[in-house]
Amino acid sequence: MVEITAELGYTDIRAHHAHVLANVGARGIRLTELAARAQLGPAAASEFVTELERLDYLERRSDPNDSRAKLIFPTRRGRQAFKDTAKYVTKIEQHWAALVGTARFEQSCDVLQEILDQLSAEAPLASEPPIAKRHKAKLPA
Repeated sequence: MVEITAELGYTDIRAHHAHVLANVGARGIRLTELAARAQLGPAAASEFVTELERLDYLERRSDPNDSRAKLIFPTRRGRQAFKDTAKYVTKIEQHWAALVGTARFEQSCDVLQEILDQLSAEAPLASEPPIAKRHKAKLPA
């Protein structure tokens, strides 16, 4: 993703920035929800949001439903970066669909989304090792 953003002129976005930006919606998001979506601790998420604020990709605004809370929104520059990268990703997806056929590509996307939905619904135990480590013997080399 960083290569894509750099190609599009967003040379100041790093991998961790892209991961945070990908999880911020246009309607705003609380830091705790952003951290959970991005699979980051709250302190790390806050640090990355602060960096992205300095780079003019994100901004914090008061939550109209809770004056004590803040919501994180993309700025104009952040929305433009998202639009530009979305166009690029669409081209890649069209190429992949041409390689294997639209129906197979869409089915693959549906299956992967189902896996992600189910994984996000699970509440793994803190002491449980990541899946790749638990199933290392089953993963291809």
